[in-house]
Amino acid sequence: MSRQWRIIDLITWAETYFKDKGFENPRNEIEWLIRSVLSISRIDVYLNFDRLLSLKELKKLKSFVNRRLKKEPLQYITESCEFYGREYFVNNNVLIPRPETETLIDLALENLKGLSSPKILDIGTGSGCLAITLAAEISNSRVTGIDISNEAINVANINKSKNKLKNISFKKIDILRQTINDQFDLIISNPPYITKDELVNVIKDVKEYEPLIALTDGADGLTFYKRFFSIAKQSLKKNGSMLLEVGIGTHPKKVQDIFIKQGFIKTRLFNDLNGDDRVIIINKL
Repeated sequence: MSRQWRIIDLITWAETYFKDKGFENPRNEIEWLIRSVLSISRIDVYLNFDRLLSLKELKKLKSFVNRRLKKEPLQYITESCEFYGREYFVNNNVLIPRPETETLIDLALENLKGLSSPKILDIGTGSGCLAITLAAEISNSRVTGIDISNEAINVANINKSKNKLKNISFKKIDILRQTINDQFDLIISNPPYITKDELVNVIKDVKEYEPLIALTDGADGLTFYKRFFSIAKQSLKKNGSMLLEVGIGTHPKKVQDIFIKQGFIKTRLFNDLNGDDRVIIINKL
């Protein structure tokens, strides 16, 4: 990349280059990287096709391209990810927020309608995207996000500052071994649910870069749900709700059975935009 390169030249080059390397959406790949290097929006890419990149910018872009060729996720390379219309700082200490997880937010907001100042707990907060979204969308709420990882808590606090929120706090807690001495109107979580066996088939981008502690329980994918029913009994207010993301295949039904056997008769599975069971809602009567 020693010659002069315009944005359009780089896009044209990368479309062939990334395609030859087996990437499905080569134009999206290079656009994402260019936007990050130049700190511009997608529309700016198209409005400034003839913009020349400096040597410094080209050097940074080259390093980004090399990292992407090793299948490092774009979100970690650019330290940026969008979730529910807000931009988040992410690094490899936290799971990358997924669009399908936005289903949790939609259902949570619907569930909390009519409550004046709901108390919310986000278990395994990671980047803080669930907790922060709810704190921002419901300004009179009081939100607590917990995680076992100090590094994740640091990321969540960066995102709290980015969003200038006062009604949220993050704490380090090992939910499998510690108790929560408080009660909430809503408990929400996207826990590690990939089974040990399923992990073998997870794509390289995910398995080799995202934190395994946030992906799998190293067992049957049900460890956290078996803990959550006792948390629901202790820490949910009467008529409160627990919203949990669930896995694929038979996993959602297995999770539902765990709660029904513990006396939670009001449980319901909801689909995401792809039509897959994605969220279980457990209501405490």
